[in-house]
This record gives sequence, C-alpha cells and structure tokens, in this order.
Amino acid sequence: MERYKNYIGGEWVDPVGGEYFEDRNPADTRELIGLFPKSSREDVDKAVAAAREAYKKWRLVPPPKRAEILYRVAQRLVELKETIARDMTRENGKILEETRGDVQEAIDMGFFIAGEGRRLHGYTTTSELPDKMAFCIRVPVGVAVVITAWNFPMAVPSWKIFPALVCGNTVIFKPSEETPLTAHHFVKVFEECGLPPGVLNLVHGFGPEAGQALCEHPGTDILAFTGSTEVGRLIAEIGARGHKRVSLEMGGKNPIIIMDDADLDLAVQGCVWGAFGTSGQRCTAASRLIVHKAVYTKFLDAFVERAKALRVGNGLDPQTQMGPIINEAQLRKIEHYVELGKQEGARLMCGGYRLTDGDLKYGYFYAPTVFADVHPSMKIAQDEIFGPVVCVIPFETLDEAIEIANGVRYGLSSAIYTRDVRNAMVAIRDLQAGITYINAPSIGAEIHLPFGGVKQTGNGHREGGTQVLDIFSEWKAVYVDYSGRLQRAQIDTERLVKLGD
Repeated sequence: MERYKNYIGGEWVDPVGGEYFEDRNPADTRELIGLFPKSSREDVDKAVAAAREAYKKWRLVPPPKRAEILYRVAQRLVELKETIARDMTRENGKILEETRGDVQEAIDMGFFIAGEGRRLHGYTTTSELPDKMAFCIRVPVGVAVVITAWNFPMAVPSWKIFPALVCGNTVIFKPSEETPLTAHHFVKVFEECGLPPGVLNLVHGFGPEAGQALCEHPGTDILAFTGSTEVGRLIAEIGARGHKRVSLEMGGKNPIIIMDDADLDLAVQGCVWGAFGTSGQRCTAASRLIVHKAVYTKFLDAFVERAKALRVGNGLDPQTQMGPIINEAQLRKIEHYVELGKQEGARLMCGGYRLTDGDLKYGYFYAPTVFADVHPSMKIAQDEIFGPVVCVIPFETLDEAIEIANGVRYGLSSAIYTRDVRNAMVAIRDLQAGITYINAPSIGAEIHLPFGGVKQTGNGHREGGTQVLDIFSEWKAVYVDYSGRLQRAQIDTERLVKLGD
C-alpha cells in the first residue's frame, strides 16, 4: 500500500513522527486507498518556515507571471480531469458526474483567476491639494493557511489557493483527512507546472493537531477555512488572538420556497437535485422545502415518489444517482436526527434507514429521507444535518414563507419557485442569504460570482468573483506630492478654497 507524503519546500517528505492514517472508500470500506501523513506541530513548523522563506521572492514576482503558472495548472487539470474525478469518487463517494464537475470548477477558477493577474486593479483619485497624486494598490498579505472540507475536495481549495497565489501570498494547504488523495493530485499539478518551491505546501493530518497548529502559528497571516460552524468559531477565536485575517465558510440550512403559482414539475426536479445531490452533503443543500398549502399535497406526493426512485450505490457505477455518506460518524449523526424527527412528531414519508442490501453493506449508504408536516421550530428544521434528509414545511403567505426561511441561524443559499415577478423580487430583497436562486435549486454557484453567507454561515468575506481578492490582498494607499513644498492635508485646504489658489 502506497504511503503518500507531505509537500514542503518543494520536496515530498515523510511526517516527522512517522505516523500515518488510512484513506478508505466510503462506498466500500474494504478498499484501502492509501496511507497519508498524520502531521504534527514539527511538520507544521517546517511548512511555515518554507512558506515564509518563499514569500520573500514570490511577492516580488509580477502578477502576470504568477498568473502564467496558474493558467498552466488549469490546462493540466483539463488533461487529468477524468483520472482525478475517478479517484475523488473513490475517496469521498460522489457520483462521477459530480466529481467531474468538482474538477471542472477548479479548472474554471484557475482560468478565471489567472486572468486577474493582469487585472489586480486599484484605483486613482483626485487629491485635495495641488500637485499631488493619490491612488491605491493591492499588495499581498503573507502566508495563507487553507483548511478545507471533504465534500468539494478540489473545487473549494481552488477557490482559495488560486487567488491567494495570484495576489502574491504563499500557501500551506491542510485538506480534510477524508480526501487526502485529491489534495495530493492538486498540489502535484502545481509542482509539475513550475510553481517555485515553498510557494504551495501540503500538510496532511487532523484538525486538533495539524490544523490547530497552523492556525496558532505566529508565522501564518491568513486563515481561510471551509467547514462546520463550530470549528469555524474556534478558528475565528484563534485568529483574533493572533491578529490574523480570517475567512470563514461554514454551515447552511437552506430553504426552497414553492409558491402556489410555481411550475411544480420543474420545482420537484430542482428540489430532488438540491436536496439529494452529493447525498445532501453540501453546505448549500436544500434541506428545507417550504411549500404553499394550495399545492402542498400535490408537490409532496411527486417529490416523495422521485426520492424513493433514486438509485443509491457506488458512485463509479454510471447508473448510480446518489452515493454514500462520507463516514460512520456522519451516518450515526443522520440516524440520530431521523429518530429525533420522529420524536418531534414530523411525518416520515420515505427513507429513514441505512441501506445494507448486497455490497451496500460494505459502505455508508442511507436512503433518501423526507419528513412532512415539519414545524419550523423542530430541531430537524433548525440544525444542519448534512445528509439526505429533507424537511417539508407548509405555509399560506409569502411573508410567512420568508419568515420561516429566515428563522434559522444560517444564511447561505436560498431559492424560490414562482411565475410571479413580484414574488421573485420580494424574495430577492427579503431572504437573509448570500445567494438567492429564482426557479432553480439552492445548489449550483458559478465561480465568477461571489460565494458566501450571512449570520452563522460566514464572517462577511466572499469567495468566487473578484471579491475573493479582498481576502488575500491588502489595500495600500499611495500619495505622491510633486509640489516641492510642505502641504498639509485637511489644514492647508481651507486656505486654497478661500484664495482660489
């Protein structure tokens, strides 16, 4: 069995402590994919030292030249797309159609951000004093720590690593321990494409050891995290103590509102994809369907029928429509919430059990699950379950639907199905979310638009779009006084107005 390594200072190295952890296929736990470094603080120290040393030169490389490397990386990912997608399916369970999309998102981000190498725009403005120029520019921040989740193991790292590098930062990447092989493939491409040693470093391992050490290390400057709200809160606290820049992408409990004038066939299709894509293991998954009472029964019957018909199995099988849960712990969490939903009085319409027929018994498979007649205050309607469990909630007016949608601690994605433009515009205005879809499900963000949420979903930063550059760059204001004499802003301006001088 292959033992993979960390990538530090341009070299593939064994962990200092010599410890490794297993990476197994969640669809068939008999398959051991590889052994990966269980890194410690000593490994983190080496990575930080390499990143800080590389930063001295990398920050001086012109952004268009940095971008040329990123463009080559994106081109190489195009060539490796199928190979990477198949390995990603093996280690995180998503169906091939989705893992190909995951790699494609990284490709798209690579090309998009490479273009920003020639567009790291600041702006010029007028001065209040004569013979003086005023403008601002972007400058890099330093060493960025990138910690990401397993559900999008190439797309989400690309959202952070590409912009961090084009801005002139160096990076230490700590991927999820559930998807280390995808991270290995990603970093290997940067090495092949000529990224200088130490500019991008890969440290495998677990959060309490490697992740916490990276966040606490005095040599790191940016903490960019995607994961649970609970862990994000801890990282925010560490960042505050160390005066670090922190960017958080965390949980979601995303609603789709179905109005009485909606195209119900379209709404059902969208809700099935939004709820059960990636087995519901997306921060943008549609876990609450808020349905008008006039169409409630008709929608519910059609939705449940479609959910029951989904083919669950190994994601490498082209007939599979929904893959496994990521691991045993997450499967137990789902089982806990399903039992809680029953106790709370929600009506279980389908699913609610682990799938163990045939080879499914070797993986972490759970049936698509739908609860009806859910009250908005129930725990299953408030907490992020992160699995194929959907709450269907009735409503009578649009104001009520929006109140229900906003009545959680999260605010990432949202959607409404309606033919009425007024309903759509009110939803856009009033839904408390970073993303709103009209007549489309809550998943499917595109990389050239800002991605992020409000409330306990994030801390105000946005990934995607040009807005992501604000995470990984500092604004520097520049004043050039060519008057040849002392000019005092705010003091000498009054004299200039009076004299017309």
